[in-house]
Amino acid sequence: MHVKSFLKLVEIQTKIASVTPYIFGVLYTLYKYETWKPINVLFFFISLICFDMFTTALNNYQDYKRAIKKEGYNFEVHNAIGQYNLSETTVILTIALLLVIAVVFGILTFLRADYWLLALGMLSFFMGILYSAGPLPISRTCFGEVFSGVFMGLMIPFLVVYASILDYHPLTLIINNTNIVFTINWMLLLPIVLASLPAVFCIANIMLANNICDMEDDFVNKRYTLPIQIGKKKALFLYGAMYLFAYLDIILCVFLGYLPLLSLIALLTAYKVYKNIRVFFGLQTKKDTFALAVMNLVLIMLPLILSLLIEVMLK
Repeated sequence: MHVKSFLKLVEIQTKIASVTPYIFGVLYTLYKYETWKPINVLFFFISLICFDMFTTALNNYQDYKRAIKKEGYNFEVHNAIGQYNLSETTVILTIALLLVIAVVFGILTFLRADYWLLALGMLSFFMGILYSAGPLPISRTCFGEVFSGVFMGLMIPFLVVYASILDYHPLTLIINNTNIVFTINWMLLLPIVLASLPAVFCIANIMLANNICDMEDDFVNKRYTLPIQIGKKKALFLYGAMYLFAYLDIILCVFLGYLPLLSLIALLTAYKVYKNIRVFFGLQTKKDTFALAVMNLVLIMLPLILSLLIEVMLK
């Protein structure tokens, strides 16, 4: 397998959806908690990026095997296996290797952390596999947007933060002869949860835009995604609404002190995001307008990342 076909198989351009919340998590850790464990975070990143590539490659393989419609843009161009005539053995070995690397570095991260990080990491792995595999993959249902948004937009920065603030004991479990006590330091963890919501909404919208563009082919291939379940009109309304929720959350987090005042510069991108929404409302295709959802992620998250970087540098 050549580098070009590998990058197409794992859809390297979509990795911005995992790298962006990761970078946000690193800078948020430095800004809000004023601590950082670089080795933990590095091991986590290697595990994260390999697992993201694994799930994408597995999803493409599943789509290739399950496809009923064998012609059209999605099958011939969008899927690397058909486009580059890749052998199934090579694809399966690539998928397996990516999973092994992800698991190894996930274990290395756990060995430097605690059992809670292991549990959350295993949950993320489990959901990632269910997202693309099994008798009914999540990506082929109406829950794809929810799981992609939560497990990429929220879980990634949450785990980045968690891996660096272990000394503060954010999650504890005490078992004695009479009681089992589980505690969450919500004052410690609530800021990263709320501050991550713009990433959750933007990443969910990438999945939503993808499914809106693929409605015709998905219906033929028995992928009953959210847009098919609720209809294109409601799906487009939800697409626009989630960007509004992202901006409202930024304002709320600044008001609560969870994001710096400088983060309000993200509001300056609202007009460009609105224009992109209008363009997407007029035409929904993978080739012409899907990339606008990725652009909107950058337009909203980049100012937040820059504002955190500036605040960290000033400190």
